[in-house]
Amino acid sequence: MRNNKDLIWAGAAVLILTIVGAIGYMLIEHYQLLDALYMTVISMSTVGYGEVHKLSSGGKIFTMFLILSSLGIVGYFLTQITQNIFRTQVGFFFGRNQRQINIRKMKNHVIVCGYGRNGRQVASELVAHGEKVIVIEEKHNIVAENLGNEIQFFEGDATEDEVLLNSGIATAKALITALPIDADNLYVVLSARALNPNLNIISRAADESAEKKLRMAGVNSVVTPERIGGSHMATLVAQPDVVEFLEKLNVHGDSPVQLMEILCSGLPADLINKPIKDIDFRKLTGINILGYKTASGEYIVNPSPDTRLYPDAKLFVLGTRAQIKDLSNRLGGVVH
Repeated sequence: MRNNKDLIWAGAAVLILTIVGAIGYMLIEHYQLLDALYMTVISMSTVGYGEVHKLSSGGKIFTMFLILSSLGIVGYFLTQITQNIFRTQVGFFFGRNQRQINIRKMKNHVIVCGYGRNGRQVASELVAHGEKVIVIEEKHNIVAENLGNEIQFFEGDATEDEVLLNSGIATAKALITALPIDADNLYVVLSARALNPNLNIISRAADESAEKKLRMAGVNSVVTPERIGGSHMATLVAQPDVVEFLEKLNVHGDSPVQLMEILCSGLPADLINKPIKDIDFRKLTGINILGYKTASGEYIVNPSPDTRLYPDAKLFVLGTRAQIKDLSNRLGGVVH
């Protein structure tokens, strides 16, 4: 910030000196505006071109003053430009090394391929949920613009194995590929699945044929933005209040009330095989239980009070972050 301010001040000084020079020649030598600016510029730049017409004594004295003043001011301005360019480039390359070191230390992070409209939204939501995120982006200008972002950026082509490896795919817990071309997404999925067989992979797809190929390549989940958007718009016409109500129960990280899942990975012995009604979650934490997933993968919507808790089962709950954290602590669970 200080360097930017210095550059602005230097630029302002050059502009002021140019205006003073033009006005001076107009008053002393009675030049027209264009001729006055011409004389000012060639004097400040010391290029040595000829005068518009022979200068008077006052004009010569003013020109000497202008040249001497410009030596310091223009020189300072050029120095600031050079320093800013140098610092930017050096900062980027040194920062890149530091970012690579930070990435190598990361574990259980999420890799997002592509920082377009979908990728930007995905990364923002993940950060809001407290996830560690690494974005792989091929365009240098996008990476440079986001150097101060809390999201880690890695510049490179996500379809290359080396880029995925340098992004920590071996220790990542999930990969989301949001590239605009389905063929690129498919290529990334194939590479990612080979590099980390246990990785949770989610991919964007533009059409049904691409969705089938992605699932064959090993994607865990496929998202089609057009299908979701069309369904959402149709529901806004058919059942607008339902949509508005569901938006109140949003899963966005910045919502006060959230719908989240709790994995009962460390369920206490006194709660194993215990019915939900005997625990009374609502009274203890204020949480509402909306769904249940058994360890075998069966989903139960609005589970009955007689539903029993077992290790590695999942509860889908609605509440504030504090309430969800309280319940997770009681169940020895992990919040997702």
